Amino acid sequence: MAISKKIIDHLKEKKYKFEIIEHKTTYTAFDTARTAQKQEKEVKSDEIAKALVVKADKDYAVVLVPASKRLDKKKLLKIINALKKKNKEKLYKSLDLAKEAWMKKNIPGKVGATPAFKELLGIDIYIDAVLAKQKNLYVGSGEYEYSIKLPAKQYLKNEMPVKGSFGVKR
Repeated sequence: MAISKKIIDHLKEKKYKFEIIEHKTTYTAFDTARTAQKQEKEVKSDEIAKALVVKADKDYAVVLVPASKRLDKKKLLKIINALKKKNKEKLYKSLDLAKEAWMKKNIPGKVGATPAFKELLGIDIYIDAVLAKQKNLYVGSGEYEYSIKLPAKQYLKNEMPVKGSFGVKR
């Protein structure tokens, strides 16, 4: 199955210089990284964005960490609460991964292939500092067989994710 028209239209509307990367079916960013590295020799696992949907109390967000790392939920909660405090908003008490059932209902595409585009999702995006420093990003397309390669600078400008250091070694 091809990438949804809604995602392609969003990329074109935002004038992304993107490339659709077809690869074998993968269900994790780590597997996508290994597969992409076999196909495109110059791909680093730090360029492959693992999109995780998290729930902080009753609010949701998408978090991007490099495929080579895992999410440190305590660090992320600290970053989110620092912003909440700055904006004089109520702080979150807990943060965890979103339930699969909620994701199936509310996030376009397949679970585990989350396309991380703010306007399409209608929720905030947080990006690990390591990803934000890359030349290119490989993000989810909503499908297990495709990724989207795009310039990191353009992604940061268009999607305006909150940057922070919350990825830790596996």
